Amino acid sequence: MKTTSRVEADGFLRAPFAWYGLDEAFTGPRRLMQIGTAADGTVQYGFMGHGDEPSIKSEAGAAEKERFAVVVTVAANPVRRTGDGTGVLDATTVSSAAWLAGSGLLAHTWPAQLDHMRRDDWLDQQTETAFELADDLEGPAWSTLSLPVDGAPVPFHYRESEFGWVLAGSAPGVHIGAYGRGMSAYGLGFAVVKDLGAYT
Repeated sequence: MKTTSRVEADGFLRAPFAWYGLDEAFTGPRRLMQIGTAADGTVQYGFMGHGDEPSIKSEAGAAEKERFAVVVTVAANPVRRTGDGTGVLDATTVSSAAWLAGSGLLAHTWPAQLDHMRRDDWLDQQTETAFELADDLEGPAWSTLSLPVDGAPVPFHYRESEFGWVLAGSAPGVHIGAYGRGMSAYGLGFAVVKDLGAYT
């Protein structure tokens, strides 16, 4: 089982934005996963796991029975200058959350017909596809559904694949992405994480 490093756990505490996870209707295990930071160390996004620990799909028959959802919170930032003033950082959008969720799902996927040598090529190809899909949230690959965020209905972009599902939307100050398998996305709700201790 993957454990969260002390650095990552501290990073969740240092984030200048609120974290989101599944709301109280979810009663299973929760865990911190990983964070992403800018060059200056500012926390930009992070992943929080719910349910089973994801395994690579085709490596174990049990993977077909996995039930998990991973929520990614992305700080909502406009285009801004880097900390040292020498460049510009891209804005974060709902597409940013969709991209992180899509690539997160791929990290736990491995089609049975591939051998180890070819997985990297497959992953590169699928990751590029996930990026293109995230950049076209109004396209035919996505549908919309309304899910509660802190009790209020919020529209999300949603898509399914043979590997699982991905969704993305926004909340005050952040963008929310999620991916999972074995749990219906239609029954999920999100809420601000008030106690990170529930995830450690």
